[in-house]
Amino acid sequence: MIGYLEGTVTHTFRDSCFVNVRGVGYRTYAPLSTLEQLTPGREVLLYTYMNVREDAILLYGFLTQDEYDLFMLLIGVNGVGPKVALGILSAVQPDGFRVAVQKKDMSTLTKMPGIGKKTAERIVLELQDKIGGIAAGAEAEPIAAPAGASSGIGEEALAALCSLGYTTQEAEPLIAVHQERAKTVEELIRAVLRALGTRR
Repeated sequence: MIGYLEGTVTHTFRDSCFVNVRGVGYRTYAPLSTLEQLTPGREVLLYTYMNVREDAILLYGFLTQDEYDLFMLLIGVNGVGPKVALGILSAVQPDGFRVAVQKKDMSTLTKMPGIGKKTAERIVLELQDKIGGIAAGAEAEPIAAPAGASSGIGEEALAALCSLGYTTQEAEPLIAVHQERAKTVEELIRAVLRALGTRR
């Protein structure tokens, strides 16, 4: 079991990165919250989970112990695999997720990638007593609506990204993650391109 990787980031991609550890490049899958903070050429330490399958051995990495711990809880829920768990961590901060679970906020949970009503109910049932307390007055972090259902800069950004050759399936989830923080169409497009591993 590989507990962590410490080395140099050489490449970042849409859903993963390469970390060079003494001449060996490890592909590590990570949530957007981690990937957006990685810069090729810089040193990094990622807490890792190694998923052994019949057809592959995959590494998942996280900048913080908090995200790693939440990822481990999520993949322990029936019906939530590593890919869905990464989607959740890409869409919401750990504290926002904890608030949603403890308040049984199904509306927020079902807006997360790959989470339907039944899975949301299982998450609440299985994790409510495991994820720790909530600070007084805390509120669930809002999840941006899917770009296709929104108006304004989300739709404009989607059209621009599609004109660059990206598919709706690639662009929409990333627009949903970044839309609330972006003030302009250009800022939103740049954020999505960075997440896709494009340097412009």
